[in-house]
Amino acid sequence: MSKYKCPGCGYTYDEREGNRKEGYPPNTLWSALPKDWICPDCAVREKADFIEVFEKS
Repeated sequence: MSKYKCPGCGYTYDEREGNRKEGYPPNTLWSALPKDWICPDCAVREKADFIEVFEKS
């Protein structure tokens, strides 16, 4: 599972957590979000603007 960060406000979408408030249950993959999905915090950035976050192991 991956995480994706909004470069505008720092909101992070975590596939493991999803976003219940927006209607996406846990384990909802990034690829399953609609192409026109926008950041739920700043509503400015488009899905394509998000940056995948890689965690150090």
